[in-house]
Amino acid sequence: MKLSVIVGLVGVASANSHLGLHLHVGQRQGANDWKPAGVDDARSPCPMLNTLANHNYLPRDGRSISESDWTHALVNALNFDPQVAKGLFGNAILSNTSKDANEFDLDQMNVHNLLEHDASLSRSDAYFGNNHLFDPTVFAQTRSYWTDPTLTAVMLANSKLARQIHSKAFNPTYTYPQTTEETSYNEAGFPIIAFGNMEEGTVRRDWVEYFFENERLPTALGWKVREEPITEEKMGKVVKQITNALNLVTGSSDKDGSGSGKQKRNPHSVS
Repeated sequence: MKLSVIVGLVGVASANSHLGLHLHVGQRQGANDWKPAGVDDARSPCPMLNTLANHNYLPRDGRSISESDWTHALVNALNFDPQVAKGLFGNAILSNTSKDANEFDLDQMNVHNLLEHDASLSRSDAYFGNNHLFDPTVFAQTRSYWTDPTLTAVMLANSKLARQIHSKAFNPTYTYPQTTEETSYNEAGFPIIAFGNMEEGTVRRDWVEYFFENERLPTALGWKVREEPITEEKMGKVVKQITNALNLVTGSSDKDGSGSGKQKRNPHSVS
């Protein structure tokens, strides 16, 4: 599952920031009517894109999604800055490999290692048979690292690392290139970007669990669309929080709590 389809590659948004996009946002008074996907509807490995289709912010059938559909959905459902939303379409359209494509279907994202990748927070690896449907067992592993009613960047980073380790250990075809690693910081932070406090790097756990399990915006639990738009700068702060939290090396090894950072050399060390 590649949530960075929505929030990754911020540089794509930067490249388009000079465009004079004017989009009518309308009244943001909660979600559109929600319906689960029908048997003939296209859905993707990305729970947020599926959610936006279930709410009819994107076409409910998940097909023929244009740049205007995409931008309208991100602005009206989540209050993305219109410039950022429009720029991010450049990543999503890669799922349609037809020459000069300007629309895509959600199920075109199911191709393994095109946009979708191993070690999803809520999907099984393609090697195990299905890479795009919600997997309760995988998600149970993820949420076991969410140890408080308020999630932090550290908890989200821990669950990302755990899923990578599990995938690497048990999937003989495990693939996770550097480009995926870099954009996955956005994926791990996306619950904060979509539903939480981007300054503090926190989000309610019940909102995030409800979203993943139901592919539905958590309005029933009290969530409301944020008043201030999601900008490139604010997204960058969350990504930095996740990046810092992924560091497994502490700043000091001293045990006296002094924080001096000085380490006693191991006399048996060969380095």
